[in-house]
Amino acid sequence: MSNSEITLSPKYDPKTVEEDRYAFWLEGKFFEAKDDEGKTPFTIVIPPPNVTGKLHLGHAWDTTLQDIITRMKRMQGYDVLWLPGMDHAGIATQAKVEAKLREEGKSRYDLGREKFVEETWKWKEEYADHIRKQWAKLGLGLDYTRERFTLDEGLSKAVREVFVSLYKKGLIYRGEYIINWDPVTKTALSDIEVIYKEVKGALYHLKYPLADGSGYIEVATTRPETMLGDTAVAVHPDDDRYKHLIGKTVKLPITGREIPIVADEYVDMEFGSGAVKITPAHDPNDFEIGNRHNLERILVMNEDGTMNEKAGKYEGMDRFECRKQLVKDLQEEGILFKIEEHIHSVGHSERSGAVIEPYLSTQWFVKMKPLAEAALNLQKTEGKVHFIPERFEKTYLHWLENIRDWCISRQLWWGHRIPAWYHKETGEVYVDHEPPKDIENWEQDPDVLDTWFSSALWPFSTMGWPDKEAKDYKRYYPTDVLVTGYDIIFFWVSRMIFQGLEFTEKRPFKDVLIHGLVRDSEGRKMSKSLGNGVDPMDVIDKYGADSLRYFLATGSSPGQDLRFSFEKVEAVWNFANKIWNASRFVLMNLNGLTYEEIDLNGKKSVVDKWILTRLNETIELVTRLAEKYEFGEAGRVLYNFIWDDFCDWYIEMAKIPLYGNDEEAKKTTRSILAYVLDQTLRLLHPFMPFITEEIWQHLPHQGESITIASWPVVRQELSDEKAANEMKLLVDVIRSVRNIRAEVNTPMKKQVDMIIHAHSEEVKNQLEKNRSYLERFCNPSSLTIDTNIEAPDKAMTAVVSGAEVFLPLEGLINVEEEIKRLEKELEKWNKEVERVQKKLANEGFIKKAPKEVVEEERAKEKDYLEKQQAVLKRLQELKG
Repeated sequence: MSNSEITLSPKYDPKTVEEDRYAFWLEGKFFEAKDDEGKTPFTIVIPPPNVTGKLHLGHAWDTTLQDIITRMKRMQGYDVLWLPGMDHAGIATQAKVEAKLREEGKSRYDLGREKFVEETWKWKEEYADHIRKQWAKLGLGLDYTRERFTLDEGLSKAVREVFVSLYKKGLIYRGEYIINWDPVTKTALSDIEVIYKEVKGALYHLKYPLADGSGYIEVATTRPETMLGDTAVAVHPDDDRYKHLIGKTVKLPITGREIPIVADEYVDMEFGSGAVKITPAHDPNDFEIGNRHNLERILVMNEDGTMNEKAGKYEGMDRFECRKQLVKDLQEEGILFKIEEHIHSVGHSERSGAVIEPYLSTQWFVKMKPLAEAALNLQKTEGKVHFIPERFEKTYLHWLENIRDWCISRQLWWGHRIPAWYHKETGEVYVDHEPPKDIENWEQDPDVLDTWFSSALWPFSTMGWPDKEAKDYKRYYPTDVLVTGYDIIFFWVSRMIFQGLEFTEKRPFKDVLIHGLVRDSEGRKMSKSLGNGVDPMDVIDKYGADSLRYFLATGSSPGQDLRFSFEKVEAVWNFANKIWNASRFVLMNLNGLTYEEIDLNGKKSVVDKWILTRLNETIELVTRLAEKYEFGEAGRVLYNFIWDDFCDWYIEMAKIPLYGNDEEAKKTTRSILAYVLDQTLRLLHPFMPFITEEIWQHLPHQGESITIASWPVVRQELSDEKAANEMKLLVDVIRSVRNIRAEVNTPMKKQVDMIIHAHSEEVKNQLEKNRSYLERFCNPSSLTIDTNIEAPDKAMTAVVSGAEVFLPLEGLINVEEEIKRLEKELEKWNKEVERVQKKLANEGFIKKAPKEVVEEERAKEKDYLEKQQAVLKRLQELKG
């Protein structure tokens, strides 16, 4: 390999480095699972992003972590399958396509179901391509030959199989129940698709008159519009205030309907008046009470949140408009006698943001108890799913222990249509994989399944299940790790576990690595309303994928949120630039060295032995931390080794033999530079794949790509503890001299006397042996090393392990001038201390100024006092 071939461009430009590299990896088929029986399989399935267009920073973080794991495992010799795919995202995708149609002046009803679904498939094809481009830009090592989509033919077959199987087992049923209704998207939502927010509302106190004219009973509500559907008032059977009223009736205001007063133990005697209005069609608790007392269920709203004909004169009004008018009418009639402010938790749709309406509806449900019990029992065995961090297992178990039946039907057109048909004449229900033979007599259920129903099958449906003989299913399932955010433990993780157990009798993954949310630099959640969102593609355009990836992977520990910061991404760019420049230096000094010529057996200096020892320590630590998913710590270890040990120390010290006349020393140094850089690039590759591949291709190497190069292993024969300790002493001495020079403003180019008092002959010999490094990096006019030295009268001193370093002041500084300078500086700090203390002594300032301003002044006082004392101490030393 000639010099012209191995020289990197002078400037690190991520765009140039990254632009064609992904195509090279794909063409080389380096990411494809090889089905190699000689290797252990290792599998991750990507959490499928919604096919609605843009990946956000959370996706970039999630996939970067998976890419680090799979790249490392591939280099460790595993047969890695990282399976990509996308989710059809029923509600979200339908909403996007409907919005597009509205812009064209159309609705889905104008197109009809079949044409609308065709339009949505076109949308899917367009946006799936956007997502693949974003994956490519991030450099994700995905096996595209196995890409899946939750609505593809194979996954649709798996969904039908699961639905039919659960139905036949009695674990799926259809029933009338109070569900969470989103009046904007006009569909049911499961409990975990509802976001609860504290809202400032009102509690309305009403008098319901007794039908016999003997008085009234007081009730309270936060939703007065639902009173139009009241069918009873409930009291506790042991409440002495109301015992005599049980069995009587009240006249429901506005409507004049008579409704009974019933006794039910659900009622809390201590809350409010102890009497509760019962609306079985609009409240889940009232629904249960209604069942116990055989009460009528009166639905007073339409699906879009407007009032229906049962609401009488309020028909056609929006529910909140109705509330305003009804409150006014009730006040005029003297029924509403008190309104008090009331902060309460109100459910909002995760999709549309609309206030959820508890709504009586006929839906399909999964009976959760038996499925949850199997998942709970798994966690008591050795073969349980391991949560990282462990604390999230408690969150998971708590949800399973308190689970409610899962509403799985959605009033949409885009999704897996429910495989249930109703006989047009008899109403008989038919559930199976295929429609009934006399299809003309049947009508299919118009609803589709909850998107999470299909994504719950993702780890095994993507592998060919329900065909249990499918090649990928037999080899790559169960998977090894699931990487996901803590916000979907309930939505997705738990459902994959219980469905995996039910249908494969295996846990779907061994480990679940949980990460947090990406927040802005102030710790706020990123949202459209705050305008603080960051597009990862914009960050890549500016700083490169490697900088973004490394920041995301190392910016927090498992389970913790990550604060996004452009400054920190830029700091990673600086790190990449440092690596680039160090690599250029190495490449320019290899002098045509080939891979076969790399030889670590030559005579090595203490610095050579030290860097090889440090490399071994780094390999061991990075591997151990990465295996535990501690990528933040692994990144920190790598950063320190590359920046401090390799760039700042070894490369600088390697210049002595490289620019010297000893040819053997040059050859050894070149071999060590090439070897250490090669091994370091391999360790860094999973974090920063583009720059490492680019540099590695220029280095003497074997193999087509760093992606399939072997992962570094500790070579014990290259470790030398004695040399590492010697080097530590050298570094401590050099660092202490640099610090003293910085403290007294003496530049490195100015030579000064240097005296080292060694505490033992061993330390003395070590320092004498490495005198050339001390002379090169401390620039002394004279260097004395001995075990029997008296400290000079006036000198700057530093204490290191096993020695003391003295730099006599004479020659280091002009003492008289330094005293004058320091006296001037002391005057400045005296004034600053006086000013800040005067301010803090002012009670008016302390009381009126914002807390952060006061804290800022206190921090200044502490800083100024420290500086004042440091200058005083220095003056005393100089004046003797």
